[in-house]
Amino acid sequence: MGSRPTAAPAAESGTSGKGTGHCHDCAGDVVIVGAVRTANCRAKKGGFKDAFPDDLVVAVLKDVVERAGVKPEEVDDVCFGSVFPSTSKRASELRSATILAGFPVNVPAYTVNRQCCAGLQSIANMAAAIQAGYIDIGIAGGIEFFTRAVWMFGHQTAKEQTKCLNRCVLLTDRAPSAGGLLRSDPLDWQGSDNPKIEGSKDAQDVGLALGLTAENVAEKYHVEREAQDRFAAASHAKAAAAQASGKFDQEIVALKVPRKDASGDTKEVLVAADDSIRADSTFESLAKARLKPYFKKGGTVTAGNCCSVDCAAAVLMMNRAEAERRGLPVLATLRSFVPVAVEPGTMGTAPLVAVPKALERAGITKEEVEVFELNEAFASQQLGLPEDKVNPNGGAIALGHPAGATGVRQTVTLLHELARRQESGDPGPKYGLVSMCAGSGVGAAAVYEIPAKNGKAGGNGN
Repeated sequence: MGSRPTAAPAAESGTSGKGTGHCHDCAGDVVIVGAVRTANCRAKKGGFKDAFPDDLVVAVLKDVVERAGVKPEEVDDVCFGSVFPSTSKRASELRSATILAGFPVNVPAYTVNRQCCAGLQSIANMAAAIQAGYIDIGIAGGIEFFTRAVWMFGHQTAKEQTKCLNRCVLLTDRAPSAGGLLRSDPLDWQGSDNPKIEGSKDAQDVGLALGLTAENVAEKYHVEREAQDRFAAASHAKAAAAQASGKFDQEIVALKVPRKDASGDTKEVLVAADDSIRADSTFESLAKARLKPYFKKGGTVTAGNCCSVDCAAAVLMMNRAEAERRGLPVLATLRSFVPVAVEPGTMGTAPLVAVPKALERAGITKEEVEVFELNEAFASQQLGLPEDKVNPNGGAIALGHPAGATGVRQTVTLLHELARRQESGDPGPKYGLVSMCAGSGVGAAAVYEIPAKNGKAGGNGN
């Protein structure tokens, strides 16, 4: 790949942020110089219902390098987070997508699955490779395409539901509370689970359907359905306002995809806006709809306050020295990343652990963070975060939770939001944080620093 400067040793890099005794704004910092995503579209009903996952990946791969002026052949590695399917199929799709996007066949690609943290893990993986000097330039991303997930239905008892483990996807035509449930993906392991799991409640809870763990969190923290519906309505209202004002336009790459109409005819359409946002969703409308609990009788999680979508996102990463050599504007510096684990049955509490750890690793306080992108709305209250700093443009309920892409989608939205704030207000450095929980009782968080806007170090440069 030529004689490009390599990263500084990890121990000397600035990734641990200020206050840790490590170098700050040094040549070995891992930085992001491009950040894009596709629209978030409703699974099986939205703009991508007749498209292929590869279509979305190709779009973000092409766009993220084009915006930065980096040639595809200069990319050393590509890593995408993905949860469903959890087989080699998505890895093969990613490899094909790099080729379809115009990348040479000698540019490698691989997928990573850390449940809903997979996208953020892809960023961490790429950062580690850059810091270690293994690569100079990498693309981290995420793809989730619930539209083409494998649906198989049946009637199962609560005990049988717990045995579905993470082979269970949460989209069904009938809710589990009404007897419908997804069976395991035919491409996954079909044998019985280790009987030793029966002897450990936590080991059994690793396999709880995500919606049931949400019910557990709601019960433990006394989050009533009314509060959840208010969270949902607020998420849609903020996202609708952001969409109407054009805030998402620059972060979204538009792409043409096939779409069948009611008559069965197929035509090409341009998808350039999120269709997961319900502008007409209000607390009153949710209450009036009297939606039934989705995951268990008497529960609080409904179709009105949960989500699933199709989406892909990507960021272009390198060390600071490489960005400066190329004269590329730095969107953000990765200051910390932490994976955590909690009791599997209440996985939604993971951000309560991850956020403080990520702040500590970055050497900052929560008061210094300008924007928090959290996938768990209730976490902001437990952490004592100002409401106006959390998901200012809507959260996962409105923008969707595309599992393997979530961490990257959050990062893309966060970086563009902070860049806008610099353009319209204080040009000084800013901090942002992303966090999410994930199936099996894990979670993660990361802190980014947006550089002061002064020449090539500031703004989003796109």
